[in-house]
Amino acid sequence: MKTKLLLLEDDLTLSETIVEYFEEQNFEVINVYNGEDALNAIYEQNFDILLLDVNVPLLNGFDVLKKLRSQGNLTPAIFITSLNSMDSLEEGFNSGCDDYIRKPFALKELQLRVQTIIKREFSSKSKLLQIANNVTFDLISNEIKKDEEIVKLNPKEIKLLKFFLQHPNELLVHDRIYDYVWEYDEEYSDNSLRTYIKNLRKLIGSEKIVSLKKLGYRFNEK
Repeated sequence: MKTKLLLLEDDLTLSETIVEYFEEQNFEVINVYNGEDALNAIYEQNFDILLLDVNVPLLNGFDVLKKLRSQGNLTPAIFITSLNSMDSLEEGFNSGCDDYIRKPFALKELQLRVQTIIKREFSSKSKLLQIANNVTFDLISNEIKKDEEIVKLNPKEIKLLKFFLQHPNELLVHDRIYDYVWEYDEEYSDNSLRTYIKNLRKLIGSEKIVSLKKLGYRFNEK
């Protein structure tokens, strides 16, 4: 499953350049050109990271992120801007961003910053997460191995596993799981969710994923 990135950038040439570069690096990129469209996209879809230009129409990047953070959305975000003052830098971090890159910049540098933040979401030391005695999950490629052999899971099973790993020992109610695993225009399925849970339990152990009757599921970290 590809890492999904939202790009808010109203410079059409720069936007196309960034989209093309990250798609070549096997990212999925959704690009928008104003702050309101950015919020709508984030409400309708799940993203792994946000790239937000600051000076964009309708709602600037700072205000977009402030609104998201006030609503409890903690998706990692990098501001892209030509602003150079210390005040703007401070406002960016006060808005809740994870990093800040000034124009002009090298695309490779932006990619490295994105990858660093994605890895940091799970572990500051390694991109490999040990989720069972003999099972590892590569947080960048989403590759799962059991006894050093690659395990094939469907995209929604991978997405569900990642959601559990992001929220260990926490009750995840059904609606929250549906919102994360299924896109806004897809119809979720109770039977499909049970099948995904069953397949994950076979892989990592039934004790790892606890069913809380009529409420949801909890992933036991230990």
